[in-house]
Amino acid sequence: MRYRTLGGLRVSVIGLGAMPLSIEGRPDEERALATVHAALDAGVTLLDTADSYHLPGAEPGHNERLLARALAAYGGDTSGVLVATKGGRGRPAGGDWTVDGSPRHLKAAAEASRKRLGVEAIGLYHLHKPDPDVPFEESVGALRELLDAGTIRLAGVSNADADQIRRAREILGEKLVSVQNRYSPAVRDSEPELRLCAELGLAFLPWSPLGGLARSSLDGPSRTEGREHLAAFHEVAAARGVSPQQVGLAWLLARSPTVIPIPGASRPATARDSAAAADLLLTKEEQARLDEAAEPVRV
Repeated sequence: MRYRTLGGLRVSVIGLGAMPLSIEGRPDEERALATVHAALDAGVTLLDTADSYHLPGAEPGHNERLLARALAAYGGDTSGVLVATKGGRGRPAGGDWTVDGSPRHLKAAAEASRKRLGVEAIGLYHLHKPDPDVPFEESVGALRELLDAGTIRLAGVSNADADQIRRAREILGEKLVSVQNRYSPAVRDSEPELRLCAELGLAFLPWSPLGGLARSSLDGPSRTEGREHLAAFHEVAAARGVSPQQVGLAWLLARSPTVIPIPGASRPATARDSAAAADLLLTKEEQARLDEAAEPVRV
């Protein structure tokens, strides 16, 4: 495993997105725990969760409690593991994702997350999504209060644009350490935010980092529509004898030294495969080929 810096902490270059372990189609608890343990065995030290990762209308905080159980049951050293969670979204019955960035909600949500995780302070807490009905400064101000109160140690913002990141930095200063936006070979709308993170020294955590890699011209005619250009990721993978997902993660790591992908997994083999991308170093020729094949930046 290789490592990068996040808020002064040393974390694995590949994290684990734990959402698939708690939402629709989730595995049973035995396999879920085994998946987390497989990631830890592979050297992963960044686990990403949120209070809203649960089935619609049921068991708020399911994913946080699951990670707490997984860490407690793990036989190895977990002192270097950073659990990052998020607040500001909900999943009521019906399956819709709601947004509540009010300070009152965020402060209560963070305290509930802290208790579910069983920690004195949350290592890293993200505003899950800006609330269009709440001034952004008020939501970020709640994170500042949580930092001052010792409920959280470090803060981040998710699904934020470049202007919001700058405004968050003004309020949080050096305690703003990360940005979690969607970014993958198929979705590159956050290219400006990625560049800004490099400029400000913030970690950039791509969510859904493997978007598009399940489909390419190598997968047969039934799965080619709109993804033919990503075949290069599969071709490089075939030549290297690794999965296309590993190639995609290696490509992301090469995009910027601030990038720390958090691919999801719902089985141990997938967690191990993603972690192995840390050791896959692309050649300049491969990187250039994949840069050309990835979705063009449209901003």
